[in-house]
Amino acid sequence: MAVTYPRKFQNALSARDILKQVVRDREIHLITLNRYRYSEQRSCKDLTNLIEQLDGQPPELVRELSHHVSDEARHAMWLTDLLVELGANVGKPPGSSYIDEFERLLDHEHQDPATNLDDFVISVLAAINITEKRGCEYFSAHIYALKQAPQTEENIKIQATIAQILPEEAGHVRWGNHWLAKLAEKSPENRQKVLQAKSKYAAIEQAAFESGMDITLGAELRRVANLVEVANNMPLWQRPQYLMERLPETLLAPELQFTRIRAAQRAWQRDPQAFMEKFVPMFLNGIKRKENNGKQTTVSK
Repeated sequence: MAVTYPRKFQNALSARDILKQVVRDREIHLITLNRYRYSEQRSCKDLTNLIEQLDGQPPELVRELSHHVSDEARHAMWLTDLLVELGANVGKPPGSSYIDEFERLLDHEHQDPATNLDDFVISVLAAINITEKRGCEYFSAHIYALKQAPQTEENIKIQATIAQILPEEAGHVRWGNHWLAKLAEKSPENRQKVLQAKSKYAAIEQAAFESGMDITLGAELRRVANLVEVANNMPLWQRPQYLMERLPETLLAPELQFTRIRAAQRAWQRDPQAFMEKFVPMFLNGIKRKENNGKQTTVSK
């Protein structure tokens, strides 16, 4: 069975490219660590909700999910301890929430364990699996970036904490792969459902990931394009309602406007000259990149 991996940011920047820049700026570095903490902490709640939805069936999956909750809680604890020790914020991270956007893009209406347990389990495990893969990719890139960075006491502590988490996150990916393969083996129909779920949730995860990274001009239109890609991985009869329900918020994106304002304020307060020389051109580059991509697409056709 084909393996699905998260894509680069806008098919251009890899996790290593991004983390190389992150570790150079302490403020951004600590915010990134706090995002990890928040994601691990939030996973505990989401996995607990899933266990309650399953209502004891199948028992083997419920047991393994309870172990998964324990792992995520431990990761959140390690990251919280680290951030407090470094004097960093442990409140809700600023900016757009990857988790909130991921959940907004989910199609809860067609997920009911009481109607078809196998379909429900395939959907939730495919969703968990792709987010765990993104986590592994970023933890691995973070460790790599820290090894290339100055070996300060703080960087060494951060690297040690992430190195504790990464093997368990890799184990979660293997666990998800195993369950999805086992479900696919039940029947040709199940195999097709697993493949479709992998494609669908990979598109949802990519859209959620990019929404939290892209604040440049034209981001709203790129979000709409990602939303259409998600819809294209659904049955035809589900697409119109899915798009109509999510298109207004995707296009208006009020949290994106707020994030832009806060980012601009922080950049101005830190260094007005850099704000004009770096932040403003970076912001405007979004629309230029979109136009260039459009020209390339026209040529390729």
